[in-house]
Amino acid sequence: MAATFKQDDDSVVVIVGSGAGGGTLGNELAQKGVNVVILEAGARHEFESFINDEWASFAQLAWTDMRTTSGSWRVHKNFPNLPAWIVKSVGGSTTHWAGASLRFQEHEFRAATTYGKLKGANLMDWPITLAEMEPYYARAEEKMGVTRTNGLPGLPGNNNFKVMKAGADKLGYKECHTGNMAINSVQRDNRNSCQQTGFCFQGCKWGAKWSTLYTEIPKGEATGHLEVRPDCHVARIEHDASGKVTGVVYFDKNGKEQRQKARIVAVAGNSIESPRLLLNSESSKFRHGLANSSGQVGRNYMRHMTASVYATFEKPVHMYRGTTMAGIIRDEARHDPKRGFVGGYEMETLSLGVPFMAAFLDPGAWGRSFTSAMDDYANTAGLWIVGEDMPQESNRITLSDKKDKFGLRVADVHFDDHPNDVAMRNHAWGQGKALYEAVGAIRTLPTPPYPSTHNLGTNRMSANPRDGVVNKWGQTHDIKNLFVSDGSQFTTGGAENPTLTIVSLAIRQAEYIADQMKKNAI
Repeated sequence: MAATFKQDDDSVVVIVGSGAGGGTLGNELAQKGVNVVILEAGARHEFESFINDEWASFAQLAWTDMRTTSGSWRVHKNFPNLPAWIVKSVGGSTTHWAGASLRFQEHEFRAATTYGKLKGANLMDWPITLAEMEPYYARAEEKMGVTRTNGLPGLPGNNNFKVMKAGADKLGYKECHTGNMAINSVQRDNRNSCQQTGFCFQGCKWGAKWSTLYTEIPKGEATGHLEVRPDCHVARIEHDASGKVTGVVYFDKNGKEQRQKARIVAVAGNSIESPRLLLNSESSKFRHGLANSSGQVGRNYMRHMTASVYATFEKPVHMYRGTTMAGIIRDEARHDPKRGFVGGYEMETLSLGVPFMAAFLDPGAWGRSFTSAMDDYANTAGLWIVGEDMPQESNRITLSDKKDKFGLRVADVHFDDHPNDVAMRNHAWGQGKALYEAVGAIRTLPTPPYPSTHNLGTNRMSANPRDGVVNKWGQTHDIKNLFVSDGSQFTTGGAENPTLTIVSLAIRQAEYIADQMKKNAI
């Protein structure tokens, strides 16, 4: 039976956001007997109500609240009020993610040491190492049911994967398979196995894909130590005269202001909303926002170097059948500066339905070139490129002058590609083109970045409080009982999809918080 906690109960841990970080942290703490309230800005949609239709699902799940953008990036030009395709719903973006679950490589935790000085890049080593993370990665993989770990088989390869694999073999790539996916390849954890329906981005109607919505959150609720409140938009975090946080103010479903007291507050609203909340919580004591003595809140925004390559063939591919992200090539994820850039990238199969293909293939395009590509949709194969982008202080989240329906200043997302990002994208476009041409593509279509779900940095981990916002436990340097529990704590981005690392950090953070509470240290 899910618990209900009083609003004046100052013994609870309040978590803002219910996605990979917040949902996992909430369950992990609840399992240890800690009382938790998760406040989620979105509604609660159980998986039976997910919609297998791209635009209708987008309307149901996506965070479409006002945001503004600036900078020279393509997303600002093409999607000025949609810098990120993230979710406003219980489960957060774990309802929408593809499921790719990859460990960071050792060198990616030591980017500054490995890559050296790079002009314009604000590189720094993480205050933790791969060796420290490995036991938590193992626990996350087991929890999430990641394929090709713990004896779980890989998912079957669809046509989109078969085309990729044939091209990968021709190019001499060695590590190409159907991926390490947090999607059940067999029945487990009282959930179905993948039925290859597609629409993975629209929420898995089978419950086969790991999502905190129907894994972590119900398990936490069953302990009697976790309450999830949907439709609760947190406006600001409050503190006492000593600077210790004391709770949060939020707007409920009816737009009425409420206050929840707390012993500890953990912010897990993604790399745009988390810094926005800290900045909107400014006070006479914290004039530049909470946890911001370093001036780093909102800075070093990363979104991964992304792009796509689609290719048309003489015969049908039907790329949309089966898992959306049906396979991966990992060979280019190494660090090899001889290619003309530091860091590396993954190539992952990606399919979009006709509506999203029309929106994302070449935004704003029309005419014969575009329509002929759409005409060839059934004969099209596609892959997404995701690589490590460089943190830059000037890439940042700030508060816009525009306000939302609650009168809160919205986030402005400023981003410019670093020259390393551009060089990596051009190399990846070339490799994707070569891969498809090697197996007889009639035409290849390099596609610019979409609004990305991989939003990282903005509250980064640092050994020295001057350089970042949180320590190695995600605990803010400035305020002992304020934590960050999402991808915004990443020091650098790595090439890999970030969810596995977010979940691993949340498991580790829960241990630390429970231990500190027991010792009465926080």
